[in-house]
Amino acid sequence: MIHITLPDGSQREYPGPVTVAEVAASIGTGLAKAALAGKVGAGEDAKVVDTSFVIDKDMPLSIVTAKDADGLDVIRHSTAHLLAYAVKDLFPDAQVTIGPVIENGFYYDFSYKRPFTPEDLVAIEKRMAELAAKDEPVVRRVLPRDEAVAYFKGIGENYKAEIIASIPSNEDVSLYREGSFEDLCRGPHVPSTGKLKFFKLMKVAGAYWRGDHRNEMLQRVYGTAWASKDDLQQYLHMLEEAEKRDHRKLGRELDLFHIDEHSPGTVFWHPKGWSLWQEVEQYMRRVYRDNGYQEVKGPQILDKTLWEKTGHWDKYRENMFTTESEKRDYALKPMNCPGHILIFKQGIKSYRDLPLRYGEFGQCHRNEPTGGLHGIMRVRGFTQDDGHVFCTEDQIQPEVLAFTTLLQKVYADFGFSDIIYKVATRPEARIGSDESWDKAEAALINSLEASGCEYVISPGDGAFYGPKIEYTLKDAIGRQWQCGTIQVDFSMPERLDAEYVGEDGDRHRPVMLHRAIVGSLERFIGILIEQHAGAMPTWLAPVQAAVLNITDAQADYVREVAQKLQKAFPNQGLRVATDLRNEKITYKIREHSLQKLPYILVAGDKEKAAGAVAVRARGNKDLGVMSVDAFIELVAKDIAAKA
Repeated sequence: MIHITLPDGSQREYPGPVTVAEVAASIGTGLAKAALAGKVGAGEDAKVVDTSFVIDKDMPLSIVTAKDADGLDVIRHSTAHLLAYAVKDLFPDAQVTIGPVIENGFYYDFSYKRPFTPEDLVAIEKRMAELAAKDEPVVRRVLPRDEAVAYFKGIGENYKAEIIASIPSNEDVSLYREGSFEDLCRGPHVPSTGKLKFFKLMKVAGAYWRGDHRNEMLQRVYGTAWASKDDLQQYLHMLEEAEKRDHRKLGRELDLFHIDEHSPGTVFWHPKGWSLWQEVEQYMRRVYRDNGYQEVKGPQILDKTLWEKTGHWDKYRENMFTTESEKRDYALKPMNCPGHILIFKQGIKSYRDLPLRYGEFGQCHRNEPTGGLHGIMRVRGFTQDDGHVFCTEDQIQPEVLAFTTLLQKVYADFGFSDIIYKVATRPEARIGSDESWDKAEAALINSLEASGCEYVISPGDGAFYGPKIEYTLKDAIGRQWQCGTIQVDFSMPERLDAEYVGEDGDRHRPVMLHRAIVGSLERFIGILIEQHAGAMPTWLAPVQAAVLNITDAQADYVREVAQKLQKAFPNQGLRVATDLRNEKITYKIREHSLQKLPYILVAGDKEKAAGAVAVRARGNKDLGVMSVDAFIELVAKDIAAKA
């Protein structure tokens, strides 16, 4: 007898080997129709299998449907094969290569004699729908490696044959067939093409075979697939919104920054963009000051030997910019942490000095590949709100708890309230004792629980030197951005010989906590631009108000109003622009509205005589005529609220 344990703990008994599909059918007709795959085993040993998978011994089983994350992966993987099926059907001379699942979809690379056109994509997608409607079964078979190589060579699929030839000769490979198309794949796949209903092809791009520029340029067709029509429509709507919010587009339109070919991967900040930058940096500087951090500044260039001691030279050498002077090798720093340890080591530190918190707006450089650069989100030169806490093991938990609380406040001020918390635990290859890892992981988890945060565990995803918490925020259209982190490090203080004198009079190694809230300021500002679609809250807006005259008769009054507004905020002054151009007032209002200013103030003869202004808020809201003092009170509340 075979005993199957279901997710609810109940067991089902079968007289002999049974397939996943048969188990689903025995539970109910509805589940049998919804079944896309099965998940057998438990914990780290669990794996997703086809519904045709035969269970021949006692084991746990859950039926995977479109409602499950695993089910969505199976749908996307199978839709990639459906794409290849349609391409081969329409373009028999095309050769198929690889087609993996990616975030929100899939792609497939093809070798073909000409570029695919937008019209081709429409035709391919239509053919995919027709093939899916045929509801052809997806059937798996296994061949010895050499037999599979011969098979694909025989049907002219040389790329597939090359892939299989790289597999050890003593291994078998699995193939999946649907209709007239058969492909190499580990699986699993949906039981039939009729399960694939909600998909769309997005674009075509170039990609070198095996990622090597010396090889043929292939055509990569991207697509997306979802479990329901609503999910697909929501995703396409999100893409439309993302396009409207693209920080590169808004950066040009709002005159914030530009990227120049003379310095790829670095940012040229324009006056308004630099104003936005300064607001973010000065806010974070106050966060440092108010939470016990001492701001420091380390050099840009450090000797190669330091990076060798820390291990960065071996691991990140190809991503580091290097230089040479007087026969010594140096590197532009890709991170700030070694410099902070060198500062910590100056002078004798006592346990009474701990926790010691250093913060730095440290400019770093990483030699990112050109193809990976993306506006100000992915650059080669960037500044981090970098901080490092030197503490004892007993101080890890309270420090992390305080950091999480602080991070939540910062994100809320910038307009983000939805945060995802992930604890990455010890990998197999690691340093430090199990006792230290136990203590560090428990401290991270307990700190999140004390903060009332729901979290997920990511087993084995910690760094070799210690576990970490990753803080991911969700933006206004549901996208996720991993920004904040706090990492426990046992390694670098050891490698660079950092010590403090303990209460017992002996020398001890401090624990080093690497922490960042916004991470790269460039990237975070890009996220802010997209979060607010360029319409920054008043406290962040590069220009907070523009004062406009109707005729030349109000020019001097407009200047007086602007000066009064600036002086009313003595710390930094309200960021005010004046527009005295000889243009129609409707034209000027429209132009400043397109710049997404929080407030537009208009002064005509009546307003001048009354010492007032007509106030328009963003979104074409007419707030009416009010005194300048009343407007100052209004905008002061707006800034303080960070709304």
